[in-house]
Amino acid sequence: MESIMETNNYGSHEIKVTDRSIISLTGINKISSFDDQEFLMESNMGVILLKGEGLEIVKLDTHDGNVKIKGKLASFAYLENIKKSKEESLLSKLFK
Repeated sequence: MESIMETNNYGSHEIKVTDRSIISLTGINKISSFDDQEFLMESNMGVILLKGEGLEIVKLDTHDGNVKIKGKLASFAYLENIKKSKEESLLSKLFK
């Protein structure tokens, strides 16, 4: 997975899914990692895990925290109680 962006906190947060194939998000502070099947992002409302097939970034606005992703959306979840530590990475906590 690749790491792509880290920005400041943004005030509002919105998610829009069109035809299960275009996902538009606002209020994204950081994209921690991504590949064609999974995006792990930090928003001002919590950590988001988006899973699907053929996922790719269509538009990325680091100034405003807007992200547009295309591909087939399979699941979308806010992850609770995830804290970064030196001993364990964020991804290792997800797959316990």
